[in-house]
Amino acid sequence: MADDKKDEQQLSEDEKLAAEWEAAMEESGDGDDSGSAEDEWAAAMAEAGQTGRDDDVQTAPMEEFDHVRQPTQGSGPAPDMDVILDIPVTISMEVGNTQIPIRNLLQLNQGSVIELDRLAGEPLDVLVNGTLIAHGEVVMVNEKFGIRLTDVISPGERIKRLQK
Repeated sequence: MADDKKDEQQLSEDEKLAAEWEAAMEESGDGDDSGSAEDEWAAAMAEAGQTGRDDDVQTAPMEEFDHVRQPTQGSGPAPDMDVILDIPVTISMEVGNTQIPIRNLLQLNQGSVIELDRLAGEPLDVLVNGTLIAHGEVVMVNEKFGIRLTDVISPGERIKRLQK
């Protein structure tokens, strides 16, 4: 019986504490909105076609793989090169380059000469999308400039240059 009285006292103290918290929350303007928040949540879930109950949860079907085959070198059909053959790329020829201060750049006008880092007669760089692929020399073809490739960079060397 003494335990029952203790439980009642403890229960009444808990009720007093809960009432004090509720009064404090109402005073601060943050009254107990948990019921309305739950109602809002239930309404939103119902609108989405869900009731929020665990029995509505379904597992997604998963495909099971008996054997995953790893691709091997040289096996299977060759990649379809037609997919990439029509992709446009930008080819540019670089005669040379230099670095100058902005002060000198602003003083340039018609007739100014800029000294480049290449010697006369030295091959030009042929760049594809900014990557060096060859060297060549300038030629005239039907009154238009062209370039004759003198040295093509190997794919292995191109990869090494990209990694630098």
